[in-house]
Amino acid sequence: MGGGMARQLLAAGFDVTVWNRSTDKATALGQAGARIAATPADAATGADVVVAMLADDDVSRNVWTGENGALAAMAPGAIAIESSTLTGDWVFDLARQAAAQGVGFLEAPVTGSRDQAAQGTLRFLVGGEADSIATARPAFDAMGSALVHLGPVGSAATVKLANNFLCGVQAASLAEAIALFEKHGLDVEQAVSILFDGAPASPMVKGVGRRMLDRDYAPHFLVPLMAKDLGYAAQALSDVGIRPSIAQAARQRFLDADGAGEGQRDIAAIVEPLRKV
Repeated sequence: MGGGMARQLLAAGFDVTVWNRSTDKATALGQAGARIAATPADAATGADVVVAMLADDDVSRNVWTGENGALAAMAPGAIAIESSTLTGDWVFDLARQAAAQGVGFLEAPVTGSRDQAAQGTLRFLVGGEADSIATARPAFDAMGSALVHLGPVGSAATVKLANNFLCGVQAASLAEAIALFEKHGLDVEQAVSILFDGAPASPMVKGVGRRMLDRDYAPHFLVPLMAKDLGYAAQALSDVGIRPSIAQAARQRFLDADGAGEGQRDIAAIVEPLRKV
């Protein structure tokens, strides 16, 4: 995701410095015209806008505020944009630390996958101050095709977790339905077409369902990342007194798939352990 976003910034004429834990990914961006930084702090030094796209709270915390973290290297008036899918608790904490340093902060998780990042058609869900959005708007416009300002910091984290929660539930229930069709010896293409043409249909159901049928597990969204997001969604529900029964049940399907060796594959691969029952 981050690589596609960086390429869009390069294509729009921005001076881009990148840092990635995976050297090969950074090298590819260097060949496309980016400067490769040795640390997050090196990447952030002198930048007007710093964008992060990371796996989870722990990685985000380390990149922004750990040893050689990006935040300490940012100048007052610069804008920190966190586009990862994170908990509200960490987003609030990071925003507080940025404010103490005079750095503007925007949470800006996205809807869309690697394909949309590569095409520059991501939709940014943004929480934060309007002035900071205006300052960073040229970068957002280069990386995506839409921006929705949802309100103050924390708003976007809540909506993004709800979005991924619903996506995960659809994928998990569809995997069970397809496995059921197969166990009964049905014409699975025909049976699934009923779902695709009826009330259960959604872009998620159709996209993931097609990949399940074709056994096409080239990564769009990795299995363990969905398990993580469903865990964060379950915690968000618990925090407001709602028992997260559905989020936890769906998460278990992704944990099972990860444990069965599907962790480096697309979320559609959660159907595979059910096929082997």
